[in-house]
Amino acid sequence: MTENRAGRPTTALHHLVLGGAAVTTGLMAGTFYVFSCAVMPALGRSGDRTFVEVMQNINDVIENPVFFAGFLGALFLTAAAAWQWRRSPGPRGWLFAALAVYALAFLFTCGINVPLNNTLADAGDPARIADPAAVRERFEDTWVVWNAVRAVLCTAALALLLRAAYLVARHPRTRAGRAQESAYLASAAGSSASR
Repeated sequence: MTENRAGRPTTALHHLVLGGAAVTTGLMAGTFYVFSCAVMPALGRSGDRTFVEVMQNINDVIENPVFFAGFLGALFLTAAAAWQWRRSPGPRGWLFAALAVYALAFLFTCGINVPLNNTLADAGDPARIADPAAVRERFEDTWVVWNAVRAVLCTAALALLLRAAYLVARHPRTRAGRAQESAYLASAAGSSASR
C-alpha cells in the first residue's frame, strides 16, 4: 500500500480500476470507430434489403456478455476510479470529466441508437418487408450521425483517462517514500562529503 499526493492510502486496486476504465473505454471507442469508418460505409454500398438484414443481425449478435463487459464496464470502472481518486487533486478533475463524457456517450447509445435498433428489429424479416428503402431511410442517417458522436465522445473519454493515469504515474512515490529517499540522499551526501 502507498499514499497518494494528499497522503491518503492507495492500493494496487486503485491502479487496476483506473487501468480497467481506460481499457474498456478504449474498447468502446474502437467499436464505435470501426462502425464509423468501415462497417457503415461498407453497408452504405449495399442494397436496402441487405442493409436492413445485416444491421438486424449485427444488432442481434452484439448483445452479448463481451460487448456488455466493455459498454457497462467503461461506465462503472470510470465511476469507481473517479470515486477512488476523488481526493487526489491531480487526476480527480480528469477522471470526473472522463466520467461525464462517457456518460453522455452511454446515454446517447441508450436513448438514440438502441431505440433505432429496436425499430429496425420490429420491421421484421427483411425478405418480407414491403418497402425496405423506407425502413432504411428512417434508420441509417440518424444512426450513423449518433454513432459518430459516441465514437468521438468515447475517444475523448479515453484521452481524459489516459491523462489521469499519466498524472497518477508521474507522482508514484509516497510522502513516506520521498522522506526515505531524502534521508538516503542526505546520508549519501553526508558520507561523500566526509570523505
